[in-house]
Order: sequence, then C-alpha cells, then structure tokens
Amino acid sequence: QSIGCDDYLGSDKVIDKCGICGGDNTACKVVSGVFKHTLTNLGYHKIVEIPEGATKINITEMSKSNNYLALRSRSGRSIINGNWAIDRPGRYEGGGTMFTYKRPNEISSTAGESFLADGPTNEVLDVYMIHQQPNPGIHYEYIIPGDNVISPQLLAHRRPGEPLNGQLGMPESTNHEDEDLHRETDTLTGQSAGTFPVIQPGRFPSHQPENQVPAVQLPRQNREHNWKQIGKTECTATCGKGSQYPVFHCVNRITHEEVSESYCDSSTKPIPEEEACNLFPCPAFWDIGEWSECSKTCGLGMQHRQILCRQMYANRTLTVQQYRCHHLEKPETTSTCQLKICSEWQIRTEWTSCSVPCGVGQRTRDVKCVSNLGDVVDDEECNMKLRPNDIENCDMGPCAKSWFLTAWSDRCSAECGDGVRTRSVVCMTNHVSSLPLEGCGNNRPSETTPCNNGPCAGKVEWFAGGWTQCSTECGSGSQQREVICVRKTEGNFDVLNAYECSYLEKPPSQQSCYLKPCGSKWFHTEWSTCSKSCEGGFRVREVRCLSDDMTASTQCDPQLKPEEKEPCNTHDCIPEIDENCKDKYYNCNVVVQARLCVYTYYKTACCASCTRVANRQSGFLGRR
Repeated sequence: QSIGCDDYLGSDKVIDKCGICGGDNTACKVVSGVFKHTLTNLGYHKIVEIPEGATKINITEMSKSNNYLALRSRSGRSIINGNWAIDRPGRYEGGGTMFTYKRPNEISSTAGESFLADGPTNEVLDVYMIHQQPNPGIHYEYIIPGDNVISPQLLAHRRPGEPLNGQLGMPESTNHEDEDLHRETDTLTGQSAGTFPVIQPGRFPSHQPENQVPAVQLPRQNREHNWKQIGKTECTATCGKGSQYPVFHCVNRITHEEVSESYCDSSTKPIPEEEACNLFPCPAFWDIGEWSECSKTCGLGMQHRQILCRQMYANRTLTVQQYRCHHLEKPETTSTCQLKICSEWQIRTEWTSCSVPCGVGQRTRDVKCVSNLGDVVDDEECNMKLRPNDIENCDMGPCAKSWFLTAWSDRCSAECGDGVRTRSVVCMTNHVSSLPLEGCGNNRPSETTPCNNGPCAGKVEWFAGGWTQCSTECGSGSQQREVICVRKTEGNFDVLNAYECSYLEKPPSQQSCYLKPCGSKWFHTEWSTCSKSCEGGFRVREVRCLSDDMTASTQCDPQLKPEEKEPCNTHDCIPEIDENCKDKYYNCNVVVQARLCVYTYYKTACCASCTRVANRQSGFLGRR
C-alpha cells in the first residue's frame, strides 16, 4: 500500500498546490500574468512586485532575446544582474529564499531566461527587465497564503501560549478533543519536503493511529533536570561563511547525564540562534560561461565564451581578480567551430557573344552559389571574395574610321600679302559608327588654305615687318612677317632685289605660335552621299567634342554644335522622255480611267499615259 502525505499507510491524501496535505487548493491564491508592455527607453524597467510570503515563484522570459531579468530587494540591495553587471546562471540567496537563475544555451536553445524559487520570501522583492530590444513577453507566477491561513513560520517558531497573529494560540491539553483540534491544525500547516522549505528547529508531531494510546508524559522534575548545550549542528558550508545552531539536551543537574526531554520544562528550552561558521573564503575557481554562436554559418569559424575567476562567500558568488585562480589551469576562451560545409560557386553557362559588333563591349555568363546538396542558394552562402566574374569586357576590333575636321580659322597668317588659314584634322578610330565609311585612307584633308589681305608697303634693307596675328585663336598656329631687301635714301627707301642682300643673314619670315589652350572643340566628318538624287533626300555626318589631346570631351558649347543631318537634292525629279513610248490615240485617258493598262495591248497603245500612272503609284507606295 502507498503512504499518503500524512505518513499513514494506505492514506490517499496528497499535497495540494498550497502545500497543504489533503488540502482543497483554497488555502492560498495563485497570482500569474504576462508583462507585454512595449518599452522604448533602454535600461531597467520594473515588471512585477513579489510580496512577502510568496512561494513557488516563477519568472520566465517567453522567448530568447538580448534582454536580461534582474532582481532587487525593496531595501535596494541588488540580488541578480544589478548595476549593469550581468551575473552567471546559478543560485543566489535573497529575500529569505534561494533563487535559481537560468540562461539557456545561446546557440541551441530558443527559450528565454528565468528566475525560480520555492520561497517563502521574508520581504518584498522587485523584478526588473534590462531592456535592449523589443519585449518578447515575461510570464510571472507565485503563490501567496489566503487570508485565514496560519503561517508555517509563525507556528514553527512560536512558544506555547504566545499570541498567533494577534490571538492566543492553543493551550496544551491532553484530552482527546484538544488532541483532535491539534491534529487538524497540524494538518493545515504541515509541509512536505521540497514543497515549502522553512527553516524549523523541529518537526510537527505526526498523526498517531486511532487505536494507539498516547504515551503518558512523566511529571516534570524542573529542579533535578535542566537544558544544557551539548554541541552544535554541522556547518552548512565548508568554507565562505556558513551557519550552525546550538544543540540543547535535557540533562541531570548533578550527573549531567542525558535524559528524556520530558524531564525538562519545554517552555524554558532555549531557542537555537544562528551562528556564523567557517568564515574563511572558499578557494577561487574558474566560472565558465556558455559558448557564443559560431562566427560563421558555414565553414570554419570562431566562438567565444567568458571565463571569470569567482569565489564563494556567504552563499554568494563574487567575481575576484584573476590572480586568485592561478593555481588552476585557465580554460580556453576561444574555439573553432563549424556548423556545416559551405556552399561553392559554379559556372553554369559559357560566355555569351560580345554585346557589340566592333569596338569594346561586354559579355556575360551565369554564375550560381550551390550548396553541398546541389541546390541553388543565396549568394551570401558562398565566399564573395572567391566569386568568379559573370561579366567582362570584350574587344571586337576597331570600328569605322573617319576624318574629323574643325572649321577654318578666322584670321589669315599675314596682315598683308599672301598668308594661310588653318584647321585641325584627326582620324578617329575605335568608335561605333552607323555611317557607310570604309576608313580614313590616304586622302587626308588639307590643314591649310591660302589667303591674301592685300599688298604690303615697302621696307628698308633686310627689313622685317611685324609679325602677323597667330593663325589660330587657340592651340598651335603660325605667324608670318615680310622680309625685304631695301636701300635707304635721303628721306626714302628703295626696294632692291633680294640677291642684293644675299650676303646678309635673312631674318625668318615665319614662326610657330601658341596663344592659349583651345579646350574642347567641335570636330565633324565630311557629309555623306545624299540619300536621294531628287525630290528631297538627306545627308549625315558625325560630330564629336574633342579636347586638346584629341580625347572625347563634354565641355563643348552645345549651341555651337554643327548640324549632324541636313536636307539635300530638294529639286523635283525630271522624267526622261522615251521617244518610243507615246500615246497612239487621243482618248488614252479613258483607258487609264477604266484601268485597262494591265492589258498588253492598251499598255502599248497608250504607253505614255500608262507609264505616268505606274510611276505615280510607285512613288505613292514609296512615300507610305
């Protein structure tokens, strides 16, 4: 047979949620809820208040987050995660009970952290959340006694006859009616091990079977016997400050021999008081934290963990200087990790053809990131530094070549006499052109053309006139001057033949000049052939903006850009007269109106009229 919570064989009594043997769950109240408030400011935010006397405390984060739970007493003492210092998971004493702080594995678990305690608490405690990211929700639950429940702590430590909650307790009695009342009270406040742990100096008297006669107490001999301390309980901790209590036994006053406690007056038995013991600190130890997540989702990565030197004192674990743990080998703080094999790059297609028929273009190919199972995945799964190129330039050779010319300079190289005007000429290659040009060839356009500003006046000896203006307003040009052989006479100069001055060094009559950089200028090709010989066609040329070094530029004035297309051959087409094609009848217009020109006879008899109609129709269709 099974044993009930009342220690009776065959009893079916069990502990209810209030911790009462055979109770009906009405002697206590369960307080629970979920804190789901949206928080905006970082830092500590109060979640719930745990009252004094609470048991079965459970504070749990509903899912993993970067937030932390914190616990503080109403007096302001930090118990867990106070002052922005995050404690390791473990057991922490506070409020008269022991709290278990859990933080699941950061890699494999999705559960949040939690505080658990059996209670009861002896003071009000406040639960906080250190807010760093959106609140996933905090579930809280604890049990508090009902209004008419007798506190097990008061019942365990009171003396017989002392008031209980402001009322007198039960007087000691030996009659059966009072014994039954005492048993009921004992059942109401009795406790099961591990359910409501309360520090008690002794146990409540257990029930006796109804057929068992209570033992008759011997008369007390207070004068012959007294209470004596014979020792102390074992220290609760081997180091780092524990606690112990004195042990009192009833002894003979004369012989000091231990006797039954019934010989001593129980009301005079001293109440054991807690004493500190083993105050020396415990040896320091390495507190090893959980491994962080792997730095890489695939391939070889790194993971880290926090290693702290800790020391236990007064049921609290404190962080100390690392030199205190030098007697121990320090665990590794970093380690390699590999969650899975990385994906790799695969080239799925060959290069496409070049995007242009000539000049420089581009070609492409298909490159995919493929997992070790052969599936196409996102590019981030592969090492981007090793990604093969999926686009590159391609050179299909030079395109059409053309002569590009500037306009003639406005100035003549000589102020008088013969001079020249200049222009720039360049052959452009490696560009895409739609013009029907086969190449620059050897027919380079002339860069100079003659000019004359009228006769010059006579000079003296080898007489060098002033230099003319530079043949160009910008860039490289040339200057001219008159050099003649003259003879000076009184008041006059006579011009001589050049051979008269041949023995003298003749000054130069031409030199190069450079006024300023031209910057960008418009260049253009020659006009193409007109698209039609009559009735209005068009011709085109290519226009480029080039800088001083003959490279493409965008600095030319758009308003000065030469035209790239213009009309040509706008005159009407003159039909050729065929002497062998004439109308043989005067009424050939009737043949045309009746649409008889499709027949060979009428086409010959009315040749001129039928031909005009055919040309008119072909021209109309061409314009459409």
